[in-house]
Amino acid sequence: MDHVRAIADAVLYEGYVLWPYRRSAMKNRHRWTFGGVYPRAHSEGREDDPWTMQTECLLEGGAEAGVEVRVRFLQVVERQVLERTDRGLEPVGELSVDGELHLSWQEARERELVAPALRPTALEGPQVVEIDVPAGSEREGLVDGEGRSVGALVRRWRSLCGTVEITSTPLHSRLFRLTVRISNATPWSGGDREEALGQTFASAHTALKAEGGGFVSLTDPPDHLREEAAACRNEGTWPVLVGEPGERTTLLSSPIILEDYPRIAPESPGDLFDGGEIDQLLTLNILSLTDDEKREMRGTDPRTREILERTEALSPEELMRLHGRVRELQTGPGS
Repeated sequence: MDHVRAIADAVLYEGYVLWPYRRSAMKNRHRWTFGGVYPRAHSEGREDDPWTMQTECLLEGGAEAGVEVRVRFLQVVERQVLERTDRGLEPVGELSVDGELHLSWQEARERELVAPALRPTALEGPQVVEIDVPAGSEREGLVDGEGRSVGALVRRWRSLCGTVEITSTPLHSRLFRLTVRISNATPWSGGDREEALGQTFASAHTALKAEGGGFVSLTDPPDHLREEAAACRNEGTWPVLVGEPGERTTLLSSPIILEDYPRIAPESPGDLFDGGEIDQLLTLNILSLTDDEKREMRGTDPRTREILERTEALSPEELMRLHGRVRELQTGPGS
């Protein structure tokens, strides 16, 4: 399951922060673009900010078939830097402590909901699972090399609520249509889209795992199920089979269009949050950053710090693997 989780994590963090991985970059001032499920009060009247996401897929199996439904998303977390002054702790945009830069920024927390295992044959009506994330905050003190308190990092997140509704519709013997509908019912009023993002299910996606049955590819369904596959209605997401080619027990419903059985390139040193770019170019660009640019990259986000540290630790052999691979040369006829 490691490669399945890797694909799901790549979907979860696609576009989270982009090259040049610094807060000052214009492209990193407008984020959270994939798979957003917005508060209903904000969404109504805005076609591009939906408050629901729906997955529909086909499951083949008998009375023994069971399904686990897992919904994952990111929640925006506001990180505020506080500097200690004569008047106490005051909010600032950035603070340098012994050469290390701390920046105010939007981080993210992973949220995951797993619905109780269900049997499609036993569902007589919708199964509803509540999403309930209370508001909260954390404080992290900042001290200098002499142990003096010089500031703090405060992380705050707002409340989220909604539902995951699962229904099963028998189509004919041993074939069911499963519907998973995610709805954001978080109370919200006023403000702009940036404010609404604080109560959005960002990068939302659904993973389904079957026991005693198998999912049908919606990308390339068998001829006898093409009509049923075409009737599935997916809103803001697209289900694909994941796992080893030929396996049909796991389905990932992604806001990014993927092919069946997507893979992470074995040469990739780790996620760079930008599937539209080439790992080799991103890695070389990171290594070419100035010291000041690297300092800002470290201070922007824990995940950008991890990217920088991982990239700087790559061995020459790992770097060479990013440049491609030369296959064994063969002599053709007449050569």
